[in-house]
Amino acid sequence: MSMIRHGYVAGPLIGLFWALVVATSVAVAFSFATGGAYRPGGLFAALLGAGLGALAVTSPRLAGPAGLCLGAALSITPLSPVVTGAEVSGWAALLAGGAAGAATGWPVAAMMAGCPAGALTRHEFEHAVIRFLTGFGYVFFTAIVLIPFYVMVMTSLKNQSELIRNPLDFSVDLSKGWDLFRSYSELFGQFGFGGYLWTSFLVSVLTVIITLLFAVPGAYAVARLRFTGRAAISRSILLIYMVPMIVLALPIYIAFSMAGLRNSIFGIVLIYPVTTIPVALYMLQGYFRGLPAEIEEAGLMDGLSRLKVIWTITLPLSMPAMASVSLYVFMIAWNEFLLAFMLLDDPSKFTLTRGIASLNSSEIPRQHLMAGSVIATVPIMALFLGLERFMTRGLTAGSVKG
Repeated sequence: MSMIRHGYVAGPLIGLFWALVVATSVAVAFSFATGGAYRPGGLFAALLGAGLGALAVTSPRLAGPAGLCLGAALSITPLSPVVTGAEVSGWAALLAGGAAGAATGWPVAAMMAGCPAGALTRHEFEHAVIRFLTGFGYVFFTAIVLIPFYVMVMTSLKNQSELIRNPLDFSVDLSKGWDLFRSYSELFGQFGFGGYLWTSFLVSVLTVIITLLFAVPGAYAVARLRFTGRAAISRSILLIYMVPMIVLALPIYIAFSMAGLRNSIFGIVLIYPVTTIPVALYMLQGYFRGLPAEIEEAGLMDGLSRLKVIWTITLPLSMPAMASVSLYVFMIAWNEFLLAFMLLDDPSKFTLTRGIASLNSSEIPRQHLMAGSVIATVPIMALFLGLERFMTRGLTAGSVKG
């Protein structure tokens, strides 16, 4: 172990492993982007990474440019860090090799920053390893998130003949112009996806409203009022949420069928809050507990009733938490599938997820299913990314009492 804690050993080792990560990532990215055959060079990528790791210790400023030049130069030889198929052009191979070399050299230099060629202190060694693991984590989790979404989007832009000819070609032909979005226009024109969007939006908004109407007073009561069984209720709030919905599916189906609520928007709006109220109660009670009780006590001493205190003092202070809970509940309702699939049979009343499930048929081209998935994903993704900082602020605002 002490041998590894030397710059001339740790640098090449980190460079070796990082080069394998980069070569794999570049090969996958170029394969998806161009439809050509790319694969990591394995041994040659590892050797390039080890060399750049050693250079990063002795001359860190040269590691990046050297990686770019060496990667590009080796790409036209059998020693390329990214091996290409015969159909791949020389320029594409050159670009892939250069990208792999550059993406190895500069990051490895950053990982080994401040590390001498000789013996490393424990602090220096651990920092280098942590930087490597951080970079690997970024690449790994980014790939997990982006690859399925990329495949989904690219497939939605294909036509049936292209998918049959090469189902693994995820490149896009921009010369097709607006015809790229033919699947989307057919979904709205022939499959009624505009109605599905409106139904999902309406159901999600109503679910948020109903959830807050029950969760706010319930969470406040558990957090502030004194009554018998308060502690037990507080601890058991999430028990309902912890029960898998699939366990309750059959009883819900039977009950809704007997009550005439199946295949109706009212029934969906009635059952969705059952899945969202417990988690909203749990989130809000923690926030209410974090609010200083002295503020409410001052209002009571001024002659305000308990309801007036809640309306004029507590709720305005709780807006960040309520906004974050609303966003979270909206996302749950928007993405809910099991209950919609079980209770809705009339296409005119389908939610978006139920409508997408109806596309999963051998009679409907696969690109329509992927286009429907994109339509369902993009709005909620944009909403989350746009309001994420407010959601985080609301979830953490009540974590410190003061």
